[in-house]
Amino acid sequence: MYFRVKDNIALRSWQFVPRAYYIKNDPYAKALSEEEFELLDRCDGEQDIEESELVSRLLAKGLIEPCEKGEHPREWSRLKTYSHRYFPMMNFMITGKCNYNCLHCFNAADNAPLMTEWKYEEALDLLDQARDCGIEGITITGGEPMLHPHFMDIVKAIYSRDMFIRELNTNGFFITQQVLDEFKEIGCDPLMKISFDGIGCHDWMRDRKGAEERTLAAMELCIKNGFKVMSQTQVNKRNLHTLIPTARKLNDMGVSVLRLIRTTEAPRWEKNSPGSCLTFEEYYEAMLGFIGEYKNSGMTMELTLWQFMSAHPETRSYSIQPVLCPSGKYKPTAPVCKGIRGLVGITSSGDIVPCLQMSGYFEENGIHLGNLHKTSLKELLAESDYMKIVCTNLHKRRKNNPKCDACRFFPYCNGGCPALGGLYSADRLNLNDTDITKCLFFENGWYQKCVKTMSGWTNTTSVAELET
Repeated sequence: MYFRVKDNIALRSWQFVPRAYYIKNDPYAKALSEEEFELLDRCDGEQDIEESELVSRLLAKGLIEPCEKGEHPREWSRLKTYSHRYFPMMNFMITGKCNYNCLHCFNAADNAPLMTEWKYEEALDLLDQARDCGIEGITITGGEPMLHPHFMDIVKAIYSRDMFIRELNTNGFFITQQVLDEFKEIGCDPLMKISFDGIGCHDWMRDRKGAEERTLAAMELCIKNGFKVMSQTQVNKRNLHTLIPTARKLNDMGVSVLRLIRTTEAPRWEKNSPGSCLTFEEYYEAMLGFIGEYKNSGMTMELTLWQFMSAHPETRSYSIQPVLCPSGKYKPTAPVCKGIRGLVGITSSGDIVPCLQMSGYFEENGIHLGNLHKTSLKELLAESDYMKIVCTNLHKRRKNNPKCDACRFFPYCNGGCPALGGLYSADRLNLNDTDITKCLFFENGWYQKCVKTMSGWTNTTSVAELET
């Protein structure tokens, strides 16, 4: 009989991940056994393959299908082999320009507007490079990405290369029915991550009169057209009082996820609203109060409380975000951050960065790990200062930090967020330093406070040792 790899399956091989496959529109490759991989590679519509238990297994998993001789897999499905490490996703800041002048923008080193932007031809070349490095999912961000003069052309270019947009970060200003209709035609169905900073506060934080009305209208239009919406909402002393009313409004609109993010000490925010950041103790207290009220409110929207908790009302479950390894799951060879290890960050000026949220700090301190206008993506993913950072493992981080090495909480928090470790370290940008926010969380009993507040719900990141 003859078999072919199905159109929604793609065989891939990377350094240290030699046998894997993608499912169309899923950015995470899945592992294969050696015998599965070898058989899949033979399912090319040309080789006569005898029926077997293994063939039946691959058919049942939906990886192959019977075919006539000469019916080949499509080009995307064929085996692609890469000499570098596995990177499934890219966070692509196509422009630094924005129609708003957000007071807290983390991209900027100061109040001057960012004017860097990828030229269309350069963006196409980068997308070619990303495809040729085995990257599958793209997050489009800015600035305001929809302000780019070739925004829709870039969207189409991503899909024409058999990649897909998993998330669109936008302020919503340019979302129209025409845009959404074009998305549908292309097959583009990203998570719409739309910034909204609270009822009565959004115009002020975005420095744009009418921004609140425009943003809420954009969310409603997306929901009406079947797109999943996440509201990305800043949390600081100036808008703390709006959180529950804002959550109620968004929940009633049909927003799927509310993500609350502590406004950090970005250079621009410190200049525009000094003293408005919550301390981490204040932030934890605020989030604990918020989740306690939300839990009993009847609202069904999923919650992601930055560096604190995720909650899922439909399943009455939650995860405590500072717990990166539940009991017994610690692996010293794991990367210090799964996010930066799998998501390549590219700024509007072409710099490659571990975390786009740190781009303003990198720019302010003149730190450059590589630039795509000077060096190819393949080279930067093979041997570079960037790779030294993103491939650091937990064993190295722990041994380089005496406090972490001696701490009983390290197997659970893994030292916390490297970006926050750098931000609050003595030299400001030592990404191997301790994330002191996680020290506060565990040492001051916030884990136990979360468990008590969420009594009756299932903790999916349980640390049994801390609950007795």
